[in-house]
Amino acid sequence: MTTAGDIMHRGAQWIPKHETLDRAAQLMRQLDVGALPIGDESERLCGILTDRDIVIGCVAMGHDPAKVTAGEMAKGTPRWIDSGADVDEVLREMQGHQIRRLPVIENKRLVGMISEADLATHLNDDQLAGWVESVYAKN
Repeated sequence: MTTAGDIMHRGAQWIPKHETLDRAAQLMRQLDVGALPIGDESERLCGILTDRDIVIGCVAMGHDPAKVTAGEMAKGTPRWIDSGADVDEVLREMQGHQIRRLPVIENKRLVGMISEADLATHLNDDQLAGWVESVYAKN
């Protein structure tokens, strides 16, 4: 059985909810990623911040990314998966919520992220096609 832990990218890092979006953008550049999980003081998942969130939700709205925090951008219920979850569960979670990145949690701690690139590397063609169709479908 292939698990979330098998296909995830290890070494994902949190951005604390009190950090500003300019700092988040710098960290994304440094890590060469397009998204960061947002954590609270107890390192619990509050949401995920994407590069698109910074551009569309902050800069394009005329706000200063040096004054807006990651926590202010966190909206909705954050989605995650346990590292021991079967890859079919991963796909159901991502497809059901039309998300392209999924934090992986083990013992209540962030241990990795699953992204489109991880799926492309580990799924067969039929699984990948189904995922793409459902995640990119317009509602």
